[in-house]
Amino acid sequence: MSGIYLHIPYCRHKCNYCNFYSLASNKYREELLPALRKEMALQQYYLEGEQVETIYFGGGTPSLLKHDELESLIAGIHKYFSITASAEVTLEANPDDLNFSKLKELKKAGVNRLSIGVQSFIDKDLRFLERRHSGSQARDCITRAQDAGFSNLSIDLIYGIPTLESKGWESNLQLATESGIPHISAYALTVEEKTPLSLHIQQGKMPGIEDEKQLEHFNMLTASLRESGYEHYEISNLCKPGMYSKHNTSYWQGKKYLGIGPSAHSYNGSSRQWNVANLGLYISAMNKGEVPFEKEILTTAQRYNEYVMTSLRTMWGCDLDLIRAKFGAGFLAQALSDARQFLENGMLVQRAQVLHLTDKGLFHADGIASAFFKVD
Repeated sequence: MSGIYLHIPYCRHKCNYCNFYSLASNKYREELLPALRKEMALQQYYLEGEQVETIYFGGGTPSLLKHDELESLIAGIHKYFSITASAEVTLEANPDDLNFSKLKELKKAGVNRLSIGVQSFIDKDLRFLERRHSGSQARDCITRAQDAGFSNLSIDLIYGIPTLESKGWESNLQLATESGIPHISAYALTVEEKTPLSLHIQQGKMPGIEDEKQLEHFNMLTASLRESGYEHYEISNLCKPGMYSKHNTSYWQGKKYLGIGPSAHSYNGSSRQWNVANLGLYISAMNKGEVPFEKEILTTAQRYNEYVMTSLRTMWGCDLDLIRAKFGAGFLAQALSDARQFLENGMLVQRAQVLHLTDKGLFHADGIASAFFKVD
């Protein structure tokens, strides 16, 4: 089984912290959809005939797509790929886009899962992040989505925002759980290079990020949502039992996926490729019948590093038997050696032949995983 990701690069406004490829304009809007469908045709054999079980519209702001645009893209996917009858079809959306009419259109087009960019229910946090919606709009759109029949809902929340105090974060978590949201993605605010937020912090116009606050908020997140019956199945993702994001889980489990659109990434098990992050160049190449991408053939060490990094992030852990089978006895010996210090300091625990992060190790997942990395 495999997945398809479509990158829709348009936004009404570019938030100050965002480093994803997107444009706060409608440039090339009429040319983008034909180009996306053309890429589908050119890349229809990339997944080597595997059935597609997840489709994900990301961005940018895919909820800006009109009903006929969305239907055209979904029809294109069904034309060129074999889609399972129970495929998860996710669309990222902003709260201010989700009026009842829009929700009905999304459902009619075949979207069965929404990922809503709430970020916070508190207005001062939303102003800091330069989000366009208000806290009340975020609360109202969740109710509307549920009333429209969307039971498979996810919301994004951000913690460690300089304006967000612990009581506010506790309130955000309480609102999310009391709303009956089955899936929550929670991320620490990261200051990415070359973003307006990074520049403003450097200039002293905005306060910086406090590591202690982020750790406190992360611990609150873990404790509060587990108490409310959520499974912490990946560092940044928690859900009610069985309500995992199938699409994102496929990334962490190393399944194949095809990325369509400017800046979209693809992976087939042996190589990784990424489209040019420039809409004009993407459109121009597609008009010539070419897919503008760079490609990297993954070495055994790179595939091992990726497996360790992604598997440790999940509740399923890093399988030592799988390392032996896929990468050989040498990699297994190295993994056991690298794990020793973290087993001794309580950041890892070994159950049978699987390594798991402990609660103590969860917040330090990236650093722990990097200690396992092998260099060619």
